[in-house]
Amino acid sequence: MLAPYPCFARAALTRIQFPGMIARRLPRSQGFSRMLRYALAVASIVCLAGGSAEAARCGGDFNSFVAGMTAEAQAAGVSAGVTSAAFGGITQDGAVLAFDRRQRYTFNKSFEQYVSTRVGPGRINGGRALLQRHAALLSRIEQQFGVPRQILVAIWGLESDFGKGDMGKLPVIRTLATLAHDCRRTELFQGELLAALKIVQRGDLPLRDLIGAYAGEIGQTQFLPSSYIKYGVDFDGDGHVDLRHSVPDVLASTANLLHSNGFKMGQPYDEGSANFDAMREWNRAVIYRKTIGYFADRLVGQ
Repeated sequence: MLAPYPCFARAALTRIQFPGMIARRLPRSQGFSRMLRYALAVASIVCLAGGSAEAARCGGDFNSFVAGMTAEAQAAGVSAGVTSAAFGGITQDGAVLAFDRRQRYTFNKSFEQYVSTRVGPGRINGGRALLQRHAALLSRIEQQFGVPRQILVAIWGLESDFGKGDMGKLPVIRTLATLAHDCRRTELFQGELLAALKIVQRGDLPLRDLIGAYAGEIGQTQFLPSSYIKYGVDFDGDGHVDLRHSVPDVLASTANLLHSNGFKMGQPYDEGSANFDAMREWNRAVIYRKTIGYFADRLVGQ
């Protein structure tokens, strides 16, 4: 899922007709959505900070960059203990940079071709079983946020196979520090790095659990850290927003993002509807939003 950067999104979409899968060792069912999130999250931007594509601290000595980020994080309320633990011994991740540099943002599949690889009988049956298992929880979420259960379960299934699939295996702080140090999108990823540190500062996730994908996406519905901070909901009442392990937090936070961006209960969500537009803040690609709607309809037998 992408954090809402409207200016960034406009710049990204001028470069791509539709982001797509490239060579990566991911399960076929997960590869495209991960690449779609990554492609939009890392598209070049010049509109942030008055058009500058570089921040003063990017490039140069990595340790000096980390020292600057440490000072900025502490000025933003992150404790010295958290920054010391997060940045202690940190190095750049060459694999992240290599992955970033070899992207090609093209995708030629039709909706029918794409959806056939993502929404099959097994996933539909699994989603229907979870609708029953979590019926009471989903009712509470519907009442509070006004987002239908089948949309939430469809997103959950597409993003991480209902929490059983690949949520990423990379240390988020190292990934984001690597991307923030790189001058191409430094301000975007510096913001995400600060947000990730705040997740630890709040006690939502310990550093050992701050694991994610190639652009720092976290959890069962793949929130970028800034969206984790902005939309995360402690729905299980344990005092923490845990988007890796807590199903109530995962589903309620996903609903909160959609609700906050205008999704309305009881209204259609097919292409051209207001709800379809509201889902742009989840994913800007039309084909992916159509897949969410198609999957949601199959879950409730339509």
